Amino acid sequence: QVQLVESGGGLVQTGGSLRLSCAVSGSIYSINTMAWYRQAPGKQRDLVASITNGGSTNFADSVKGRFAISRDNAKNTAYLQMNSLEPEDTADYYCKVDWRSSNGYTYSKWGQGTQVTVSS
Repeated sequence: QVQLVESGGGLVQTGGSLRLSCAVSGSIYSINTMAWYRQAPGKQRDLVASITNGGSTNFADSVKGRFAISRDNAKNTAYLQMNSLEPEDTADYYCKVDWRSSNGYTYSKWGQGTQVTVSS
């Protein structure tokens, strides 16, 4: 069984910062892409940022220059550093991980989500 545990969400004022973590555990041969998505009430879930196992990153236009994504492969953990937060960043944030098992198959799994609220 593969588990994703997210942490780091909370309430912050406009202009503040938060750091989200996504720790992966279980029977994993290798982790490919790790990504963060977010979903605001009544809206679809959208990609915020992603990082490949080679370190290539991709960001939504709305967070470029404010958010950074990183990963610690030794700890199977991804991080999302969120700076200069705005009320529009308020959402549930979900980690998504693509991995390869020892049998060669690739899988994806979502975390349970962590809430981020930015007050004006």
